Amino acid sequence: MTAKTDKSEVQSTWDGVVADWSADKETFAMPWGKLMMWIFLLGDTFIFGIFLIGYMAVRMSAVEPWPDTEAIFTMTMFGHEFPLLLIAIMTFILITSSGTMAMAVNYGYRGDKRKAVMFMGLTALLGATFLGMQVFEWYQLIVHYDIRPWGNPHGASQFGAVFFMVTGFHGLHVLGGVILLIVMAIRVHRGLYDKKGYAVVEITGLYWHFVDLVWVFIFAFFYLL
Repeated sequence: MTAKTDKSEVQSTWDGVVADWSADKETFAMPWGKLMMWIFLLGDTFIFGIFLIGYMAVRMSAVEPWPDTEAIFTMTMFGHEFPLLLIAIMTFILITSSGTMAMAVNYGYRGDKRKAVMFMGLTALLGATFLGMQVFEWYQLIVHYDIRPWGNPHGASQFGAVFFMVTGFHGLHVLGGVILLIVMAIRVHRGLYDKKGYAVVEITGLYWHFVDLVWVFIFAFFYLL
């Protein structure tokens, strides 16, 4: 009798599992868009991780000396040279944009559409500023220091290849994030999510926070080590 009862309970449990998965229900308590974004970011984490591991492997195996980052990434102001000043400003801007994005998410869940749009626009502006400064950084390296993806007169030739590849790949992510922020801000402003809720603001924020976090690792690996 007990065996039959246990068997019927197991069957009932599996019937419930099948019913839940086959029905139009959320298996986890989160929107599917948010889950898909997490899966996408997980894949992107592996890509950036491989890039950074490859960078360290190339740097450790380089026969020629690695370029001095304080000498290359320097900024001249008022007749004085400031090592890594431009990079520090870029990092500050990107970290600040993470804060404005968090404010946008906060106001989105409060239902304050106007402030959510405002902070999303401010985040996009900070991201565009970061991109502009990165373009200036590349211009300095290419024009003034003659560094190319295929050569580097200041040391190991592999430096140019890995630097432009990794920072360029991250820059494309920032550009994609800026475009996403602008598009979503316009859609939120038009009231397209008034009935659905503003979870889309948080999903956009997940992507932007990921871009910011990746830059922290790039900053540490390329400019500080």
